[in-house]
Amino acid sequence: MKGKTLFWICLFGALAALGAGVYLLHGPAGRRAAVYVDGELYDTVDLTAAAEPYEFTVETAWGWNTVQVAPGSIRVLDADCPNHDCVKQGAITDGVIPIVCLPHKLVIEIKD
Repeated sequence: MKGKTLFWICLFGALAALGAGVYLLHGPAGRRAAVYVDGELYDTVDLTAAAEPYEFTVETAWGWNTVQVAPGSIRVLDADCPNHDCVKQGAITDGVIPIVCLPHKLVIEIKD
């Protein structure tokens, strides 16, 4: 009985150490958000360098989007598009789903 318990403790401890190592090697360090307008790179933002949230505005021929950068995340805070889908999407922290504003031809995606 005691041997099984020790085995499980060691196994979970090793898995936790492995997970921590992977996080430190491939975690949020070096995360960048690429901001595209009409398919062209508009700006690149280092998400790990943001100590405090800040905002910038992307102005295009089709309208404007106010983008907020926070440590490890990025989102569209406000826009003058009619449906505000980009605003409703909220902040993204990984590269799974990009932020897209179709009326303004704006795409924001996170890359490692």
